[in-house]
Amino acid sequence: MREKIAALTENLALTIVGKSEAIRLVMVALFGGGHALLEDVPGVGKTLLAKSLARSIDGKFQRIQCTPDLLPTDITGTNIWNPKNGEFLFLSGPVFTNILLADEINRATPRTQSALLEVMEEYQVTIDGISRPVSSPFFVIATQNPIEYQGTFPLPEAQMDRFMLSLSLGYPSIDEELQMLQRQQNDQVISNLEPCITLHEVEQIRQACKQVKVDTSLQQYMLELVRATRQDEEIMLGVSPRGTASLQRATQALAFISGRDYAIPDDVKFLAPHVLCHRMIPISGRRSRTVMERILRAVFIP
Repeated sequence: MREKIAALTENLALTIVGKSEAIRLVMVALFGGGHALLEDVPGVGKTLLAKSLARSIDGKFQRIQCTPDLLPTDITGTNIWNPKNGEFLFLSGPVFTNILLADEINRATPRTQSALLEVMEEYQVTIDGISRPVSSPFFVIATQNPIEYQGTFPLPEAQMDRFMLSLSLGYPSIDEELQMLQRQQNDQVISNLEPCITLHEVEQIRQACKQVKVDTSLQQYMLELVRATRQDEEIMLGVSPRGTASLQRATQALAFISGRDYAIPDDVKFLAPHVLCHRMIPISGRRSRTVMERILRAVFIP
């Protein structure tokens, strides 16, 4: 399985130039059984990353362009009346896929955003009292522009809590952007990307990540970090227990991706800002990342 992880990393690097940390974090979310939120300005490769991942794992890919007029049924699907046989027929929505890209998710209304709450947690969709499971693996990558606020609806805490981690791609360096132009000129784009891992192997790696040992002292370290967010004077709302569980699962996935069957404190330190910050609500004028960095410096490392 280690060679499959290496092959996936190399495959994604063919289209996403110079973003090894972002690729690593997305793989952590995928193999950790969570979902990823990409917060960045337009045009830095968020959609390309989602498409490349779907093609690399030979999975089904669906994209939702979130807009204010998008309805919940446009995501989940709906029952329609079939007059020929006198019964309702279920038309599945784009959520029945392996990789779901919810582009500019904060442009959808809160009612439409809530259509993803059940499926992101329970991996099923319930319509008219009937629950239908989605494909496995199921992985949501949502994007939002943190700069533009006109015509947007901020994600509520319950929705943010469904994402295992958040990350930002950022602008490429001059050399990286030059390499990107050269690849596009030579037609070395996503259409040439070949699958390097199967959906079954993704599930196998997920199960292997769950077997990674997390020492009690390391679990205590995670708890101290989370409790610090709940008690800090600069934070209105701290991290939930779901966030604690997400931090452990992400830590196990990172350790496995790094070639270890045990987690270390550096795994937690690296992941804590990505897993915890988007779950925190700081007081006015404070940034979650700045508060998290201070907490990391203050909490004792085992």
